[in-house]
Amino acid sequence: MSSARSTFGALFLLWLAGNGLRLTILAIPPVLALIILDLRLSGTEVGILNAIPVFLFALVAVPGSLLIARVGAVPALIIGLLIAAAGSALRGFATDTWMLYITTVIMAAGVAVMQPSLPPTVRQWVPDRIGFATAVYTNGLLCGEIFPVMLAAVIVPLLAGSWRASLVLWSIPLVAIALIIFWFQPGGKSAPVARHNLWMPDWHDPLLWKVGLMMSGANQLYFCTNAFLPGYLLQTSRTELIAPALTALNAGQLPASLILLAMASRWERKKWPLLGAAAVGLAGIAGVLIPWGPWSVIGSAALIGFACAVTLTLTLALPALLVAPDDVPRMSAGVFTLGYGLAMTMSVIGGFAWDVSGNAAFAFVPIAVWLLPLVLLPLVTDFSTRRA
Repeated sequence: MSSARSTFGALFLLWLAGNGLRLTILAIPPVLALIILDLRLSGTEVGILNAIPVFLFALVAVPGSLLIARVGAVPALIIGLLIAAAGSALRGFATDTWMLYITTVIMAAGVAVMQPSLPPTVRQWVPDRIGFATAVYTNGLLCGEIFPVMLAAVIVPLLAGSWRASLVLWSIPLVAIALIIFWFQPGGKSAPVARHNLWMPDWHDPLLWKVGLMMSGANQLYFCTNAFLPGYLLQTSRTELIAPALTALNAGQLPASLILLAMASRWERKKWPLLGAAAVGLAGIAGVLIPWGPWSVIGSAALIGFACAVTLTLTLALPALLVAPDDVPRMSAGVFTLGYGLAMTMSVIGGFAWDVSGNAAFAFVPIAVWLLPLVLLPLVTDFSTRRA
């Protein structure tokens, strides 16, 4: 009973940490219109603001691995939470665009440190249920995407419509999560720190590139669909579908997360779920581009969200499943660098395809092509054994 209670406590802490990965990032969209009016942001400036977190996720992953090597995974997780909270709160005091950018960089850097710290934390706290524990913190991540959007209609009016107060408010849960993890982590605040000797990803490792390319397929599918779907619907005179389609894109991730909570232990190390997710993602893109009716677009956006959640959860678990414990932080850092860096690259290519063709539908062509790693790489990757 004590062991089961300890495992449940570790899983709950991982779920809270997953929330911390997205709460402050998704706090921006519900108040973005207010920020635009207050700081007089241009369209380009809005684009830069939205791109900063993804860029930092790729840029700071390796320094995050170095921090994990020096202080341990759990202390790095707590430090990342506190940095993200500080950056989010400071955004509320931004008086111009550049100060908003700088504080957003601080916030995103904290999240970028947290991301590679979670796989080794999973390995440390729940070594016998890595796939399930990864599904738990990914479910927390998805909830962290939904809570700020869902609660904005209540919170912002209570704060007299202040976007500044809203951003400060959403920094508070991260501080609370950091304190809860510090006090209630398995072993308590005096728990031994598991340090790692290695921190720089082995860029010559084929497994690192395979997992990173697979993750990039899910990341670019999610971020690029969020970026290009509104423009495509605007160009095809279906603006009334923008809000429902984006809602479906994000809500479609939740059923996948719930299924994985039940099936993660059975699906980990399996190839067919990744292949199936790629097929679902391609079907979603086709449904968006083929005008079968309004429900086709909304349902197809939900399919894309479902595919993204399945792929992200399963690939997040792979470093802890496939490499030695001391290699998990640096492998995770390399995977995040490739996963987010290539997602940004595909966003640029998609935008270029749109500009050259003059048709927003062509932005989805490179997105569909870049799902090929999810089809090909699982077929040539050994998921059955952990590398010494």
